[in-house]
Amino acid sequence: MNITFRLAWRNLWRRKRRTWLTVGAMVFSNILLVFMISLQLGMYEMMIVNALKAQTGHLQVQAPGYKDDFKIRQVVPNAKQLADDLRQGLATEEVAVRAAAFALISSGDRSYGAQITGVEPARESLVSSLPGLVTEGGFLSDPMAEEIVIGSVLARNLRVGVGDELTFIGSGRDGSFAAAVVDVVGIFESGVPDMDRGFAQVPLGFFQDAFAMGDAGHAVVVMAPGLLQVGATQARVEALLPADADLVVHDWDALLPGLKQAIQADFVSAWFMYGILIILVAFSVLNTQLMSVLERTKEFGIVMSLGVTPGRLGRLVLLETALMGIVGMVLGVLLGGGLVLWLHFNGFTYPGLEEMGGKFNLPGRIYPTVSVLGLLTGPLIVLAASVVASFYPALRLRWMEPVAAMRAA
Repeated sequence: MNITFRLAWRNLWRRKRRTWLTVGAMVFSNILLVFMISLQLGMYEMMIVNALKAQTGHLQVQAPGYKDDFKIRQVVPNAKQLADDLRQGLATEEVAVRAAAFALISSGDRSYGAQITGVEPARESLVSSLPGLVTEGGFLSDPMAEEIVIGSVLARNLRVGVGDELTFIGSGRDGSFAAAVVDVVGIFESGVPDMDRGFAQVPLGFFQDAFAMGDAGHAVVVMAPGLLQVGATQARVEALLPADADLVVHDWDALLPGLKQAIQADFVSAWFMYGILIILVAFSVLNTQLMSVLERTKEFGIVMSLGVTPGRLGRLVLLETALMGIVGMVLGVLLGGGLVLWLHFNGFTYPGLEEMGGKFNLPGRIYPTVSVLGLLTGPLIVLAASVVASFYPALRLRWMEPVAAMRAA
């Protein structure tokens, strides 16, 4: 074993209590960082899944430009047949067709604008959480029925309930007027005010007749097995599209660009707090190593007078810090990883979380994500910061005069 390594390891335990106090600070900070980062990643995954389930799905097949223009003429032709082909090619049932248009919805003397979306009643629950959010009545059942499900805020604004009639008027795909009378069969509450205020769903077949859509739709929604598989699923969907089809496949990031940006901004702001914790640990290491160097001033002067260079002594101090940091990192990752793994299966909650989550359609428990990013990012930064903090004690050795050092107490 290298003599420098053996000396560094021996020097660590000359003051066991001081070393263990410093290692303990590292272990505590590493456990906290592993827990907090993994909890954050779990919250982000929960937010993404919740938003995608309520709105876009993981992927959508659309006509070029529809994502930005949202024009009723930009359609996916023969949408149901394309959805059937994707189900067979992907070996999944989580594929559904949607069509959407804006219309004026009226009840008596009250009228409000809203987006009316045509969905497949039997398949919408496979790609959306909205059918499970119906609080009054039920969801759509007949693909051709003249019925509608509306948000709770829209129902309150229109002063209607389950069983009441609504009239809507809009513009069809061919430029004609699209008008119909529908019965309210359900009222949903998503926890998102904009959706509850301006969103409604009708059966796809009825929507196609009312808006002169023929067999076309505006989007074929596809759910991937998980967020990490979205890229691979997108490539498979693109390969399954007909060669002559003028269609594009958008992932959730393209469909909801603000969601990823909000998560990135929140993650960056959280690192301000983490940075304070890491700086405190770094100062603890700086104090420990500076004390270690100062109390060994005389023996450093002796070995320097025998020909040992200041650079080699500096590397010895850096190695001592690295070994101490590695011990703290290993213990922190093991203990923090065990805590995260337990919470990953059992969940984490605190008073008020269930009530707050209910307002935004979020679960009452958070499940931290077990990942390499969550387990190692914080501890590696603590290790690097600790080594950087020990540069000052190591550099003091370059300014040390052997004779003066040997005269020290």
